Amino acid sequence: MPKIIISGCNGRMGQVVTRMCAQREGFEVVAGFDKNAVKLSDYPVYAEPMEFAGEADVIIDFSNASSIEPLLAYAVRRKIPAVICTTGHSLEQLEMIKAASKQVPIFRSGNMSLGINLLTNLLKKVAAVLGENYDVEIVERHHRMKVDAPSGTAIMLADAVNEGLPYDAEYVYERQSVRRQRGDHEIGISAVRGGTIVGEHEVLFCGPDEVIEFKHTAYSREVFANGAVAAAEYMAGVSEPRMYDMNDVLAGKI
Repeated sequence: MPKIIISGCNGRMGQVVTRMCAQREGFEVVAGFDKNAVKLSDYPVYAEPMEFAGEADVIIDFSNASSIEPLLAYAVRRKIPAVICTTGHSLEQLEMIKAASKQVPIFRSGNMSLGINLLTNLLKKVAAVLGENYDVEIVERHHRMKVDAPSGTAIMLADAVNEGLPYDAEYVYERQSVRRQRGDHEIGISAVRGGTIVGEHEVLFCGPDEVIEFKHTAYSREVFANGAVAAAEYMAGVSEPRMYDMNDVLAGKI
């Protein structure tokens, strides 16, 4: 029975993960971390990670990028694997995550959806086949409350395409400031923010006389919570300090 800590437990995703763990046999949430340390469920909530000294097998983090440093310090000190679901980290914070993975198992993904992670594997193969003959554009859409843009998922998809291409692509995030023809080795990334859109991502391969489109739509936050819980179940059983991602969770299934 994995014992789980939820960081950001009182946020929207934290509450979805809480409900999902309650529905799964053998899962126990033993504590929550949240700046707003109000008990909303049947586990204790702490404003600071170091306040909890109980036993735990894995941490699921759906908090905020600003909370990553104390969370990593706690994970390293307690030797508890962490599933980092939060996005929008700075380069310095990404280095912190990388450094922590040398001392404790760390899982990180730009998107926790199993479908998105399957799509990244497919995009690498498509990019390798289509190569230089198709222009690649990515359009992502999220709710009006999302702070970071472009989304971590959009960058994750761009990285997957770039890995399959025969050249090192340039990421172009906006075009209005430069009046010029599109470059041959670009990946265009556009962000839309509005309403209550949970998450939509489109990847377009635009070639001579045809366009090939790949699209993923999340209709609820449960898809991300489901992936996070699957990752937590996997990470609760590992001990080797290194960086893990959804490919490790999906190994043997694809």
